[in-house]
Amino acid sequence: MPLHHHLGPRSHEDRPLLPTGCTFDAPDWYLMARCWFPVMRSEDLRAAPQAARLLDQPLVLYRAAGSVVAAADACPHRGVPLSMGTADPGGIRCRYHGLLFGAEGRCLDVPCQPGHPVQAQLHLRTYPTVERYGLLWTCLWPQEGMRPDIPVMPHWDEAGFQQAVCPCYPMDCFAGRQLEGFIDVAHLPWVHAGTFADPDRRGVPSYDVHPRSDGFAMDYDSDMPNYPVDSGRRAPEGHVWRRHFEVHPPFAASLTLHFPGADRAVVMNIATPVSALRTHLFCPVSRNFDTDRPVEEMIAFNLRVFDEDRALTEAQRPRNLPLDVRVEAHTRADRITLAYRRRLLQLGYRRFFVDIA
Repeated sequence: MPLHHHLGPRSHEDRPLLPTGCTFDAPDWYLMARCWFPVMRSEDLRAAPQAARLLDQPLVLYRAAGSVVAAADACPHRGVPLSMGTADPGGIRCRYHGLLFGAEGRCLDVPCQPGHPVQAQLHLRTYPTVERYGLLWTCLWPQEGMRPDIPVMPHWDEAGFQQAVCPCYPMDCFAGRQLEGFIDVAHLPWVHAGTFADPDRRGVPSYDVHPRSDGFAMDYDSDMPNYPVDSGRRAPEGHVWRRHFEVHPPFAASLTLHFPGADRAVVMNIATPVSALRTHLFCPVSRNFDTDRPVEEMIAFNLRVFDEDRALTEAQRPRNLPLDVRVEAHTRADRITLAYRRRLLQLGYRRFFVDIA
């Protein structure tokens, strides 16, 4: 889908105001506001407007004239959330006074003043949107002339791959903690024995991390299986499982799993920072085997994996992600998570939010 721009000027100097009650440190908020995040599955946005939140900014999303509109969730007239509005053939109507908003957030009708021109102040301040991997992405402070910086998901568009998108998975944690947990390879036998991991394979073989322009990559080869424990499947004796990670800071990573032969499965993990301590996890998945089986199986399996992680991730203290390596102890197995923290420092992040013990 083409990129839809928002009304009004968008120069480098046109810096947005911090949201009311912002839970992030201002310098870190402005860095994250430059980034693109998914806020909703495409299939979840039908006729009615839907509320979302990104970096403490309340949003409303709706469809009009074949495009997706993302805007601040407040009517410019009297501030009622437009997510409380109703669908209209032209877009959405505010429930308070019936103002109609259409494509590009333009106010098309003010019922209380028929026949009069619509004031420019009644148009919505909107944000650009892109539909990709079955998700709706937006950015609160896009750079003029820059293409959306959305990570590439391996194999998504390749023939022979079956795709699915897990429902939005809310977590009461910081997005950086969630993403780090996704790329952490040492926790597998301790946390995921109920879904795929072997609790007796506790060692972490040596691995290397490779810097890239958009983040870094890592190939992790081990004997840790990845078939669901209840599937009855086993890999051939001596099979080495390769897990190829591609990490795209601040909060996205993909994992390509090499099953026996040419079978591949890909999991993309995007942690959208709703607020400092609230994260919405979005997870497109694909595979080129068992494609005759329902996609609901892929979704259900990944939701079970998320459930295993949730309590531990939400319980971590401090609740932010310490970028000072002296705050927490580290092991040889933490090479990838340390690379993640160093990369965030290189990008200019510091505390990410006002720390809450």
